[in-house]
Amino acid sequence: MTMPSRGMFWTGFVLAGLGAVLFSAKAIVAKLLYLHGVDALDVIGFRMLLALPFFAAIALVQMSRARRGLLERLSRRDGLRIAVLGFIGYYLSSFLDFLGLQYISAGLERLILFLAPTFVLLFSAWFLRKPVSPRQWLAMALAYGGVALVFWADLSITGDDVVLGSACVLGAAFSYSMYLIGSGELVERVTATRLTAYAMTVSAGVTMVHFFAVKGLSGLDQSLPVYGLSLIHATVNTVLPTFMIMWSVARVGAPLTAQLGLLGPVSILFLAWLFLGEPITWLQVAGTILVAISAIVLGHRPRSED
Repeated sequence: MTMPSRGMFWTGFVLAGLGAVLFSAKAIVAKLLYLHGVDALDVIGFRMLLALPFFAAIALVQMSRARRGLLERLSRRDGLRIAVLGFIGYYLSSFLDFLGLQYISAGLERLILFLAPTFVLLFSAWFLRKPVSPRQWLAMALAYGGVALVFWADLSITGDDVVLGSACVLGAAFSYSMYLIGSGELVERVTATRLTAYAMTVSAGVTMVHFFAVKGLSGLDQSLPVYGLSLIHATVNTVLPTFMIMWSVARVGAPLTAQLGLLGPVSILFLAWLFLGEPITWLQVAGTILVAISAIVLGHRPRSED
């Protein structure tokens, strides 16, 4: 990827951070949904059911532009890659994440998900021959140090199925990192908006097949609050951040976008305090400051890069 200008870099930087916060806030909405007696498949199913019209509409517009010659037509190979990315990036990753949460604590789940940026950096270095700078390693160390402080108090491993739950969430982190790497290689040629619309339409379609295969049409029989919260989940916590993150990948690359994703889960501390009344300790504040410093380290580029 060519070196972005200063304006493009900071636009991508802000998009990645804000997208991570909105995307991570889905945990708050999910907790509110669980109060109404739904399960993980309900949460995922309604999320993608209500998000599908947005992604499908954008995908149709992109297809129309391609037919009119305004965009390059996709090859069969690119179409297959987008379908695979849609499957692993937002269906498989989300399903494994929610499945793992049935067996392990939320604190342990969040810690495991923080391995995704490490996967992106390492795989980008090993397979794509992209170097990892000392500044990126420093930022990672600060971020992981902050994460350790934030979740030290509430990190607990209980239950007989903790190995299974941890493996599921580890799989979620791995599959999402593969999505970021794969999309980073496609986004320059396909465009961020087009790639996201196509991949998310595939993901929503697979989710709907899963949902109706298990729940049937009776699965749609839910209360009005479930539909209201699910609409917020689908738009504010899915459609908007999904495009923000992909636009960021197009501007600053997958590794930096993934690292800035560390801001999102930490922001849950303050969102949980605001909406759920959960307390915030000094260890959590100290950890949040370290993660914020790591983001500043990432955002500071030598003059030669401007």
